[in-house]
Amino acid sequence: MSSTTPRFAAMAGVAAAAAAIGTAELVAALTGPRSSPLVAVGGLVVDTAPEPVKRFGIEVFGTYDKIALLVGTALLLGGFAALIGMVAARRLMVGLAGIVVFGGVGAAAALTRAGADAADVLPSLFGAAVGGVVLWAFVAGPLELDPWPWSPPTPAGPPKATGPAAVPDPNPVGTAGAADGTATDPTAPADGTATAGSPPILGSPPVPGGAGGRVDPDSRRRFLTGVGTVLGVAAVGGVAGRWLAGRQGVSAAREAITLPAPVSPAPPVPAGADLAQPGLASYVTSNRNFYRIDTALVVPQVDPETWQLRIHGRVRNPVTLSYADLLARPMVERYVTLACVSNEVGGDLIGNARWLGVPIRELLDEVGPLDGADQVVGRSVDGWTCGTPTAVLRDGRDALLAVGMNGEPLPVQHGFPVRMVVPGLYGYVSACKWITELELTSFADFDAYWVPRGWSAQGPVKTQSRIDTPRPRNRPAAGPVTVAGVAWAQHRGIDRVEVRVDEGPWQQAQLAPTISVDTWVQWSWQWQATPGEHTLQVRATDSTGETQTGEPRDVAPDGATGWHSVTLTIT
Repeated sequence: MSSTTPRFAAMAGVAAAAAAIGTAELVAALTGPRSSPLVAVGGLVVDTAPEPVKRFGIEVFGTYDKIALLVGTALLLGGFAALIGMVAARRLMVGLAGIVVFGGVGAAAALTRAGADAADVLPSLFGAAVGGVVLWAFVAGPLELDPWPWSPPTPAGPPKATGPAAVPDPNPVGTAGAADGTATDPTAPADGTATAGSPPILGSPPVPGGAGGRVDPDSRRRFLTGVGTVLGVAAVGGVAGRWLAGRQGVSAAREAITLPAPVSPAPPVPAGADLAQPGLASYVTSNRNFYRIDTALVVPQVDPETWQLRIHGRVRNPVTLSYADLLARPMVERYVTLACVSNEVGGDLIGNARWLGVPIRELLDEVGPLDGADQVVGRSVDGWTCGTPTAVLRDGRDALLAVGMNGEPLPVQHGFPVRMVVPGLYGYVSACKWITELELTSFADFDAYWVPRGWSAQGPVKTQSRIDTPRPRNRPAAGPVTVAGVAWAQHRGIDRVEVRVDEGPWQQAQLAPTISVDTWVQWSWQWQATPGEHTLQVRATDSTGETQTGEPRDVAPDGATGWHSVTLTIT
């Protein structure tokens, strides 16, 4: 059993885990960032976590849900590592077995990722090996803590006589007579055990962690210095690994691309489409501010030079296209608003952008879907799938295989080099990023990624509206107040928006111009506000005459419903 105390043993475990992760990140720079055990395990958690847990993560963390998952995974790993360290201080082999389990879980998780091969287990294996060596060094090797140093007391001989009258005292002060004539500590118990807080007595067994649980100061410094050094080196290794992986990314390839001019450009944004009201979302969402919700913990890096799209399945003429083939085809450009099915009433998981791409309808006409092929499955390079109704992709709407976003090649995090954009459907059934396959099948034969997890197979966008300004924190003054927001019903369009105060009569708002029925629209309403607390509500009616329902419903299984409301104080 090691003399390392539980507190220091926990530090040793955390240092071992850090060394394992740092090493794994470096190796993953060679085998691919998705083979990192932290990322692989996180991806497995995303795929297997109960649906309420995923929704909770999106609701609480929004577009930062992936960062939160990685941080949470690291914290759980830290707790497990501390436990391994404490176990190893008592039984080293059991602690090392825990390290092996850690490496095995990482390797197994890496093999579950789409497109994984045998090399993807190497980061976990190398990381576990280094972690095991570090753990041994701290609990049983050169960095192990030493007990508190002590020296046996010097036997006290009989006092030197100074004269005939001097008579030796058989029990001098400070000693206790022993049968063998040696002196012992008079404060020591009769059974010879050490007392807490005092050095061990001659002949007593070592006290774990030093006498009274104390350790040698030099040993302590050596141990803590070792822990700090390992954590520092591990951090540098982890950052270096991520940096090297980034160097192997596709940013340079993306920047070298010149997009072709569209044969059918997008109509210009009409004057007045953007009300430019403070606090109101802009009509066109910038690439930087466009929401991102997907299952990829590490953004896939897809080289356009090697990218291919297979269109196959239940078709007469399957084809495979390269990126150059796609760019050589006639391009169209359209403004389309995309929305996430996880968007709560009043949420911001929605954005409007100008997309450049090839009409999917033309590609499907060329391959010739067979009878019964009522679903087109888009498959991402990381294995994620979405199922889109074939009829929707062929009904004349501007469903695109997009290569451009707001005048530039797709950002890597938004699907570079190619993604799907389909007006009128939630992203989970249509907006496949980093797409590599379109497979014609049927809804009866295949369930896409989210369907077995409780979501509807088909997800048309619901009519929705949102108040962007004023917000509760604004506390506007009494008098004229501009109430403004956005409303959307993609591929149907918005016909009317109404606002009411404190459940009073509905008042019609003014709609700003818009490009098409495939984008959201801004609206505004002038309110003569009076002092006090008030609640504003908004609802929209689409071009079919259907008014947004006020019945609150959760985002699952096919999108939230209800009226967005804002309660604020007028000063």
